[in-house]
Amino acid sequence: MQSREWIGTASHGLKQWFIAQCYDSLLVGAMWAVGLLILRVPLAPLWAVLGAAFQFVPSFGPILSLVGPVLAIALSGGGWMKLLWLLVVYAVIAVVDGLLLQPYLMRRAARVPFWASLLTPIVLGIVIPFWGVLLAAPLLAVVYTFRNRQ
Repeated sequence: MQSREWIGTASHGLKQWFIAQCYDSLLVGAMWAVGLLILRVPLAPLWAVLGAAFQFVPSFGPILSLVGPVLAIALSGGGWMKLLWLLVVYAVIAVVDGLLLQPYLMRRAARVPFWASLLTPIVLGIVIPFWGVLLAAPLLAVVYTFRNRQ
C-alpha cells in the first residue's frame, strides 16, 4: 500500500468518525432541548445548542454542558428540586449517549464493533490518561477503516 493510499484510507476513517460525531452532537443537543424545555430552564435552546457543540470535547464536554443550565436555574430561583431534576436529565443523556448512541453511530459509520467502542476509551484512558480518551474514537475509526478495507 502506497503512502497516498494510506493517507486516503486514514482520511476516510476520520471523515466517517466526524460524520458520526456530528450525528451524535445533534442527537445529544435534541435530548438537551427536550429535557431543558420540560424543566422550563431559562434560555433552554441556547443551552441545548451549547450542549451539542460541547459534545465534540471528550470527557469534559458533557460536564461543560451542565454549567449553563445550572447557572440559569440558580439565577432564576428555580430551587433545589429543579437542580436535582436537571442532574437526572444529565445522567439520562450521559447514559443514553455513552452506552447506545456513540457505539451505534461508530458501528454504523466506521463499522467499529460495539465492544470496541465501549472498551477502547477506557483502556486508552488508563494507559494514556488525557490523550487516550481524546484520541480513542477517531483512532478506532481509522483502525477499523484499514481493517475493513482488506
